Amino acid sequence: MGFRVIKTAIATLMAILVADALGVTGPLSAGLLAVLGVDVTRKRSIKTISARFFASLLGLVFACVLFEMLGFHYWVLAIYILVAFPAIARANFKEGIVTSSVVVFRVYGNGSITMQSLWTQIELLVIGLGSALIVNLAYMPRASDQMVEIRKRVDKQFSIIFSKIAESLRNPDDIWDGKEIIEAGKEIRKGKEAAHRAMENQMLHPDETWSIYFYMRKEQLESIQNMMQLVSHVYRKLPQADDVAELFDQLSRDVTEEIYTGRTEFLLSRLEEEFKRMELPATREEFEIRSAILQLNRELSLYLKLAKKNKAPTSVAARKAAIASK
Repeated sequence: MGFRVIKTAIATLMAILVADALGVTGPLSAGLLAVLGVDVTRKRSIKTISARFFASLLGLVFACVLFEMLGFHYWVLAIYILVAFPAIARANFKEGIVTSSVVVFRVYGNGSITMQSLWTQIELLVIGLGSALIVNLAYMPRASDQMVEIRKRVDKQFSIIFSKIAESLRNPDDIWDGKEIIEAGKEIRKGKEAAHRAMENQMLHPDETWSIYFYMRKEQLESIQNMMQLVSHVYRKLPQADDVAELFDQLSRDVTEEIYTGRTEFLLSRLEEEFKRMELPATREEFEIRSAILQLNRELSLYLKLAKKNKAPTSVAARKAAIASK
């Protein structure tokens, strides 16, 4: 049973009891309006309930004019739909079309238009939609725990990916289906959706931390896909490939850290200096492979910049101490 179902049940019961206690005719209609008013986030709830309320008022205006001019006939309802629905949509109250229809059909069912019947519909609107709004604003489940779990799954997939890249560099004949990249993409999309819902539930000071994190992971996944293309060009085992494989081994451990440790960045910087002191390739084949390895290092540097920008960095001293402890 979803939490939204529980909120809907509470809002419906509240609306019916309040309408009945106030002696409003048709308390069950207040419950139906409450069902239509429950939404998934606080901000969306305010927006959609407002749209439903004002769409219903606009619908009542059209209904009063049409019923007074043409009478209470079934075909008048069809004319109401043809006239009122486009007007409500143009007024940016599209979410309230169904709610307005419920109210107008109740007026039609009464067979007459009086100030008392119109006031009753407004009372039902206020009670039904108000109950839904109160329930929506009162409590929304915390999404932080869910996003922490998603983050762990993303980090785990990234860790596996980097380990696989290291294996491919050490053994070019190694075959990897790359399913972890697909799984990581799915988890990142889930994380972005959960982060968006969390921000929609924060009324005053929305926290963008999780949105930034999952956006960073999306950019890094694109960088990883570029790395995979470069790794495919390393078709022969070279000492330089083994050296870069050690970087990815380190990164497979660092990626699960909540802070930016800088270990891989430090190793990459040191390895780049070593590459500069190496002799030039002796054959064209070696030149092509080492060129791909060099581009792979540059793509890795871009990946690390993204992580460094959006994770809390440790001090340089802490990085060197971490390297020395390995």
